[in-house]
Amino acid sequence: MAHPAFQLKKAKNDQYYFVLTAKNGQVIAQSEMYNSKDAAQNGIESVKTNAPVAEMDDQSEAA
Repeated sequence: MAHPAFQLKKAKNDQYYFVLTAKNGQVIAQSEMYNSKDAAQNGIESVKTNAPVAEMDDQSEAA
């Protein structure tokens, strides 16, 4: 498998999720659980669409 890649997976509870892997094959993001394969695929498309324009929101500092 070539990387980076979205990997669509099915959990033991029959829900779907995806992981995003980096060039070196390491998982860099994991989605929520979806009730259907179509919903998980829509999640992948949403990440593809929104990630390039997403801004950084650093919440690591104490309020």
